Amino acid sequence: MIKKIVLPAALILALSVASGIRKASAQDSTPPKPVVNAYRIDFSLIELEDGKKINTRQYSMNLQSDDQNEIKIGTRIPIEEKKDEFQYIDIGTSIFCRIGLPSGQPMEKVQHPEGIPLSVRAEVSNFARPEQERTSSIPELRQLQIKASTMAQLGKPMIVGSVDDPNSKREFQLEVTVTMLK
Repeated sequence: MIKKIVLPAALILALSVASGIRKASAQDSTPPKPVVNAYRIDFSLIELEDGKKINTRQYSMNLQSDDQNEIKIGTRIPIEEKKDEFQYIDIGTSIFCRIGLPSGQPMEKVQHPEGIPLSVRAEVSNFARPEQERTSSIPELRQLQIKASTMAQLGKPMIVGSVDDPNSKREFQLEVTVTMLK
């Protein structure tokens, strides 16, 4: 009689233990959380004339892996199209940056020795002639745009784009440095 009770009880106990082990191993197989890194992106817009540096403007932003952001600084200028009808144009600097791939692949899958995937777009506009800044006539604008996608090396400045001003001997370079934050 004891054998009839002990054998089924042992079988139930063995099944309960096996079920608990299976549940524990299923919980252990949950995918790890993606690694999120924080970066500081430093931009230098360098202006050269005849190969000599004459001006540098600095901009910075912080981004996480697979993130994007934009810096905008400038002025909205009213332009009178018809009597008492105005259209506003933006004059200044706009820099857009993305760390990671546009396809949305997790960063840990795309980091390799070549560096960190980086996409940058910089747009700079100003008055072609400074005296136009204060007149009501339609101003002439000077614009430059640099778009780049590259693999940035951490801590190493790199020129991601360069453009020549067709109306002068000036050249503009966009330099980017990516630093991992702790």
